Amino acid sequence: MTAPPASARGQAVWLLLATWIVAIASLIYELIAATMSSYLLGDSVRQFSFVIGVFLATMGVGAWLSRFVSDPVTGFVRVQVALGVNGGAMAPAIYMAFAYVGEVQVLLYLMLGTVGVLSGMEIPLIARVLKDIGASRFRFENVLSVDYLGALVASLAFPLLIVPHLGLMSASLVFGCLNLAVAGVSIALFRDQIPRHLMVVCAGAFALLMAGLVQSERLVSVADAALFQDDVILSETTPYQNIVVTRFRDRTRLFLDHSIQFDTADEYRYHEMLVHPAMAQAPRRADILILGGGDGMAVREVLKYDDVDSVTLVDLDPRVTELFRDHPDLRALNDFALSDPRVTILAQDAWAFARDSDAAFDVIIIDLPDPKNLSLSKLYSAEFYALLIERLSPHGMVVTQAGSPFFAGDAYWSVVATWEAARNPGKPAGTLTVLPYHAYVPSFGAWGFVIASPHVPARRPLQLPSGLRYLTGAVWDQAQVFPTDTARRDVAVNTLRSHALVRYYQDGWATWFD
Repeated sequence: MTAPPASARGQAVWLLLATWIVAIASLIYELIAATMSSYLLGDSVRQFSFVIGVFLATMGVGAWLSRFVSDPVTGFVRVQVALGVNGGAMAPAIYMAFAYVGEVQVLLYLMLGTVGVLSGMEIPLIARVLKDIGASRFRFENVLSVDYLGALVASLAFPLLIVPHLGLMSASLVFGCLNLAVAGVSIALFRDQIPRHLMVVCAGAFALLMAGLVQSERLVSVADAALFQDDVILSETTPYQNIVVTRFRDRTRLFLDHSIQFDTADEYRYHEMLVHPAMAQAPRRADILILGGGDGMAVREVLKYDDVDSVTLVDLDPRVTELFRDHPDLRALNDFALSDPRVTILAQDAWAFARDSDAAFDVIIIDLPDPKNLSLSKLYSAEFYALLIERLSPHGMVVTQAGSPFFAGDAYWSVVATWEAARNPGKPAGTLTVLPYHAYVPSFGAWGFVIASPHVPARRPLQLPSGLRYLTGAVWDQAQVFPTDTARRDVAVNTLRSHALVRYYQDGWATWFD
């Protein structure tokens, strides 16, 4: 068999390289869509599942539609231009829609579906071009192998490199430019077959996306200004979440994935009620464990007790603790607590810490995000509580924030029921002593907490440290009384098998705010 000319061999090599590049770009668009839907719509498991399903289905549609493209070379270039424009604009368009309209679901799945259709056309078109130029030794399975290798590179690079260093907005624009660059090189190699107007369109689209990339930080700032009431002083996307800090006069607010975590106007109410009832009743409080709470506010309250020897703070996202330890404005909010020599900060998953640690703690404080998805729900499960109770010293106490008994009452009482179902390691046939209580935090509304302990705490007045702004003995007595509309109800225990808590949480909040 006669070998193809050098130009055809060069074209074939480029097409395989282009397959690798466009496979990376397509999967990055899918991951951007999944991440943004998780950030903006909640329930990461559901959103990732929907995005993957839609993307794969529309890729199948695209593969079928490719048969109707008469000129595979021109068709491939057109697909790259369309992918560059649509994929490059995906994150900016969705984020702007969320900021200005508040509704993104239709736009997100429309753009995702378009990316899926165009991505599905790529491999069949490349295979046809390879066949037309006589590249017989470049078999179809070689094309698929390179495509799958590109998908592996994208899946590894997205959390490790792309999100930390580019963010979603810039990543979308960068990979849009990459698709257009593939189109440009293909035009140069197949210039005799490409219409001149397509070259002009490709160049114009590339210039437009590059301009957007240069202004990406400004685009983020404009969207944030429309989305948040106050001035945005910090906005970052980490591999774990989106972090935004806003300020209005002397008020600072922290938002994680667009959900408020604290407002300095009233955060003391939340953190005093979370920390002090358990700390004041604990027979011993030398060694303290805090899960979550990377802003350091709970640590600040714990350090008000002189007999605390050590505090271990376990938070998944190291960037949050870095900001609240090192940022000159933010570290002052927790009274520089994260720089205290008694504090050890671990960037670790709470489940892994509870499973692998052999340390014992006198008080465990759980300041984790609400159980709005399965990955968070597992940290409110009977299985997790069984691990965690083993980390308590014999007379230790654990306290958790548990959401709103008013807005999501079923979810709150499910947390209580789950603690009540936990085994008491000090009394193998017995259960824990569980105490539900609540407070009013203006930023959140009515908010609930739960204390659990292997022993029965002594009934005595709280010995509180000085300087508290909200909690008193009288407030504590009232906090243990639930009005009729937030009273106990019959709900299921949350387990890894049932994840009843996620359903309770979503249904409760949807009743009020959807």
